[in-house]
Amino acid sequence: MAGRVVKRAYKYRFYPTAVQAEQLARTFGCTRYVYNRALAERTRAWSQEQRRVTYADTSKMLTDWKRDTETAWLSEPSKGPLQESLRQLQGAFDRFWRKQTGYPQFKKKGRSKESATYFSNCFTYRGGQIRLAKQTEPLDVRWSRPLPEGAVPSQVTVSRNARGQYHVSILVEDTIPELEPADRVVGLDAGITSLYTLSTGEKITNPRHERRDRARLAKAQRVLARKEKGSRNRAKARLKIAKIFGRIADRRRDHLHKLSTRLVRENQVIAIEDLSVRNMVKNRSLSRAISDAGWSEFRSMLEYKADWYGRRVVVIDRFYPSSKTCSVCGVLASTMPLTVREWACRCGTVHDRDVNAAKNILAVGLTVTACGDGVRPPRTGWCSWRSGSSPERTSRTERYGSARPVASNGVPVRALR
Repeated sequence: MAGRVVKRAYKYRFYPTAVQAEQLARTFGCTRYVYNRALAERTRAWSQEQRRVTYADTSKMLTDWKRDTETAWLSEPSKGPLQESLRQLQGAFDRFWRKQTGYPQFKKKGRSKESATYFSNCFTYRGGQIRLAKQTEPLDVRWSRPLPEGAVPSQVTVSRNARGQYHVSILVEDTIPELEPADRVVGLDAGITSLYTLSTGEKITNPRHERRDRARLAKAQRVLARKEKGSRNRAKARLKIAKIFGRIADRRRDHLHKLSTRLVRENQVIAIEDLSVRNMVKNRSLSRAISDAGWSEFRSMLEYKADWYGRRVVVIDRFYPSSKTCSVCGVLASTMPLTVREWACRCGTVHDRDVNAAKNILAVGLTVTACGDGVRPPRTGWCSWRSGSSPERTSRTERYGSARPVASNGVPVRALR
């Protein structure tokens, strides 16, 4: 079966020598300095002169900074990571102008991720070894899995996390074969007690990774609070906390990867809700559990894996009342508090709240899928569609005429707004 050529990153852990660790530390510091200074220059130019500074302007500034005697140390690391930090700043401003994020923030040592990106002219890959620019020895990489045969890395990103671990991410072109078409579809309802409830009735248990280490984490944080600021013992205590958080994140990511891969392999269409996690975590009673669930990360995994393997992910509008709508007759219940886990419809059907919601999500997802690739319901309407194509938006009347959309069970989908 034909495959799809994609840009894919392979991440490995490596162990630098003392010299390499010192060089990387200077590189991380230089990239952070260039980012912060360029951000300060762009902010000053706009606030004082109403002048917009572009990426090309900051690139010229970088050349002048290297020639300045006070910042001549910027010439020590490779030029690639410094240029990439300016590109990242430009991307941050692009997202800000599109109102996707807030105004770019300054990076702080110990708080921001330490990373440096090298392009093809700033590293070499020969004989299964990677050697960065201005380094004499190759990186001691632990090749946990091989790169694709004949792959030529186009970009390498070196990073150091809060636990002091070094990783290298290698970007290559890879051909991913599409899976055989599946005859199954599924709807997913996110939750806390059950991480996800499937329209088939299956409930995925929530591992609650953070709860397993909560007592150990609390003890480590109490120890940190008693240490003197700036002392070496405080640095050791902080490292212990970082290791606990890192272990929690690793377990969560591993579980979500396995679950998303399984669902993509088994189902042709996957329907999910468009959850506003940013607003949901404002609930002080549920914020910790919601953050531990990793709903946003799971959705990202589903979308890019479905795109790789020829599947489709349909995202239902967040305001669609999936829990209050009867999946059999389509009647909308007046109220549905979170404490109600089972409810009986006037048609006589007794619903499990989560299973019923998953069935409704699937029904609306199939309705959207049946519209065809030439239709994309607007985001502000009753549902939003995420797929490979992005056709022009059309009105609801143009899409469906005067009739209401019909679910897979033949019942009109009601109260969708």
